[in-house]
Amino acid sequence: MTRTSEIPGSVRIRTGDGNEWRYDAIEAASRYYDANRSDAVAYACEDVTGAVAFVEDVLGRDDLTVAQRQELAEAASKRLEGVDVEVVDDVRVAPDE
Repeated sequence: MTRTSEIPGSVRIRTGDGNEWRYDAIEAASRYYDANRSDAVAYACEDVTGAVAFVEDVLGRDDLTVAQRQELAEAASKRLEGVDVEVVDDVRVAPDE
């Protein structure tokens, strides 16, 4: 947890100069969570870590074949924009490079 003395009073998210998509993403999150923009961004940040952990848990199951894991990894990569999911010898979930 971040110490209170290290937390800024506000955080800006630039939405101009090629980053207009961020505004659309924030608005979509605000509608999804039925919350103001600030809360929606925080909720989405918390949820993405949970989603990644879930994908890792599912793909790490011993009862799945390699083909099933690869199929699920491909589906997750398509659905979770900005996330790359791979199954080689183990599961790797990371931001797209």
